[in-house]
Amino acid sequence: MNFMKSKRTMMKHDKLIDVLHSTAAGLHKAGVMDLTTMREFDALCLPPVQEYNANQIKGIRLRFKASQAVFAAYLNTSPSTIQQWERGIKHPNGMALKLLSLVDSKGLQALA
Repeated sequence: MNFMKSKRTMMKHDKLIDVLHSTAAGLHKAGVMDLTTMREFDALCLPPVQEYNANQIKGIRLRFKASQAVFAAYLNTSPSTIQQWERGIKHPNGMALKLLSLVDSKGLQALA
């Protein structure tokens, strides 16, 4: 029940963001909002980057049938980093989380 409720809330949030973004784009097109403000608004509308735990990272890698070495090559990191992420010794952050999110949603071919 809580999962469904939070999913519904997220869907409403996404629709609201879409409406607000569309309104801002209209204001920019009408000349009421300058380009700098529009770019800042665009950045605020980006979805948050998901955090991944060790099991999720390994699951993504296995879903695409990649070895740790191959997965590391796609993410432009070392195999030892992938090993440490999958053991929970280290945690990806910043750009690595963004790349994991991209691979999770679009597949390894998105980074090829």
